[in-house]
Amino acid sequence: QVQLVESGGGLVQPGGSLRLSCAASGFTLDYYAIGWFRQAPGEEREGVSCISSSDGSTYYGDSVEGRFTISRDNAKNTVYLQMNSLKPEDTAVYYCAADRVATICSTSEFDYWGQGTQVTVSS
Repeated sequence: QVQLVESGGGLVQPGGSLRLSCAASGFTLDYYAIGWFRQAPGEEREGVSCISSSDGSTYYGDSVEGRFTISRDNAKNTVYLQMNSLKPEDTAVYYCAADRVATICSTSEFDYWGQGTQVTVSS
């Protein structure tokens, strides 16, 4: 059974950092594209960052470029999202997702989803 479990969310002050983890079970992450998405109240879910399975190429949304870094540890079957210089507008529920054939960082491309972890940036 494919399962993704996010962790690492919480409350952080503006300018602070958090590292989200996405642990996979039931499949090997190496062969899957992985994406981080977020959804703020009243907003659509948006792509934050994705990493391909083939060559490890990465994508970042304009609002997080230069502040967030996606990485994968295949030995631990885990993908991370390092978030630095956090802003109040980064507040959202963050989801990780996996797909065997996704080529773009879009919610419609990903079949498997975690339950999400809340990130709140506030002073």
